[in-house]
Formats: sequence, C-alpha cells, structure tokens
Amino acid sequence: MTANVVSRAVRAGETLVRQLRSALDRSASRPAGARPSVSGWLAVTVLCEPADIDEAALPAPLAELADRIEVRVRPAADSKGTELAARLRARPARAGALRRLSGKDPEAELRSALRRAKQLIEVGEVLAVDPAPHGKRTATPGGALLESWTKAAPKAGVR
Repeated sequence: MTANVVSRAVRAGETLVRQLRSALDRSASRPAGARPSVSGWLAVTVLCEPADIDEAALPAPLAELADRIEVRVRPAADSKGTELAARLRARPARAGALRRLSGKDPEAELRSALRRAKQLIEVGEVLAVDPAPHGKRTATPGGALLESWTKAAPKAGVR
C-alpha cells in the first residue's frame, strides 16, 4: 500500500514539473528538434474536402476571432483531408510564463479555437469532459491542481 502511495506521489510530482516547465519554457513541451513556426501559422488537418470549408462562414470558434486572425484552407498532404490554418494578424510579443499560466496567451486561444473548429466540422459538436462525470472533486491541493489543469488543457494542446 505504501509503495502505491509513493508511486502516485512521484507521478504527480513529475506531472507538476512537466506542466511548470511547459509554462516557463515553451521548448520543454515540444518534441526534440521541433521549432515554433516562424510564420506564426497554426494548422490542423480536418477530415473533409477543402470545398466543404467556407472561409467566409467559419465555424464559431474561429468566427469569434475573425478580426484578429488570417485563415487559409488548402488540401492536406497526400489528399488526406484539408489543412485549416490560422495565424494572428498582429503577432504579439512572446507570452511570458505568467500570461501562459493565467490563460491569457493569444496563441493558446488560437490553438484552442482551431481544435474546437476541427471538432465542429468533423463531428458537429465540441467534445468536452466538463462537468466531470464522477461528480465534484474533493477540495484538496491535488484536486485544485487537477481542476486548474482541466481548465487550461483546451488551450495548451500539443506543441
């Protein structure tokens, strides 16, 4: 039993360190050799034909950012769907750790909007786990940390 508790504590500590490293240093959360896009374009591959996406009538998550973003739609590589890409018109200075931790990173907002738009196009709804299916979590430090990560997760994505 004690080994199980220690194992869980170690995993929780490792997760906390990864999250903090990700917030403080963006390169820590990217795969080895990956670089941030110099052009600022963020893209998702959507399983549909390019003609199915009308740039004049974007899905709601992207339409809410319409005046702040540029969007391009083109066939994905090897005819594997459609590449839906977007970038901020005004490239903000690199977000500091405090802005990323507080959820006020414009690039994170755009990543989240792209993922939600992809879900709307492919499935017709945005899939969510909130509220938690198992009810309210206990108000413990670990529970509070888990709640904060759950709220930040839609904006983080894979970098």
